[in-house]
Amino acid sequence: MGGLMTAETEHHWPVPPQDGYTVDDLLTLPDLPPHTELLDGSLIFVSPQRYFRSIVIDLLANGLRRTVPPELKVVREMTVVIDKRNGPEPDIVVVRTVAARSRTQTQFQARDVLLAVEVVSPESEARDRDTKPHKYAGAGIPHFWRVEMSGIDDRPTVHVFELDKEDRTYYPVAIHRDRLKLAAPFDIDIDLAEIDNL
Repeated sequence: MGGLMTAETEHHWPVPPQDGYTVDDLLTLPDLPPHTELLDGSLIFVSPQRYFRSIVIDLLANGLRRTVPPELKVVREMTVVIDKRNGPEPDIVVVRTVAARSRTQTQFQARDVLLAVEVVSPESEARDRDTKPHKYAGAGIPHFWRVEMSGIDDRPTVHVFELDKEDRTYYPVAIHRDRLKLAAPFDIDIDLAEIDNL
């Protein structure tokens, strides 16, 4: 068919405000693509994701839900409000149950998050390794996991970090390739090899 692009098919992107976008903008602008994030006042649009990311999120979320205590909830792909100019969307968060006030809510406050998990994609590599962990640590989120595809079998490798509360930075705790067994933020035991069955 082909043909010329008409005015009806053109998409007009919003013009950023002089001082950048805010979390209020992120939550109210119409027609933003799904999973848009806000970092330092800039909207970040997510590229199409790999199958690896999808199944790793399922594996980890299901594994966490098996042992999560009742005062905590495991949530996928929800905005975490850090401050007025930062609203990232971790792949998984563990939040306090009291923070889940409504099934229609669209965000959680950083103070209610105990664990943030990012599954690294090629397009988000710098954000997942540098920018977002720095923001999460600055916001006081006690635990952070960075998950990467590695090895000849493309299985997940989970890099586990905990917060140094004085420096507000993460320090590495462990790297898990076969089994993710931890005592914090609660007892966790996930067989990472289960990814082969997903």
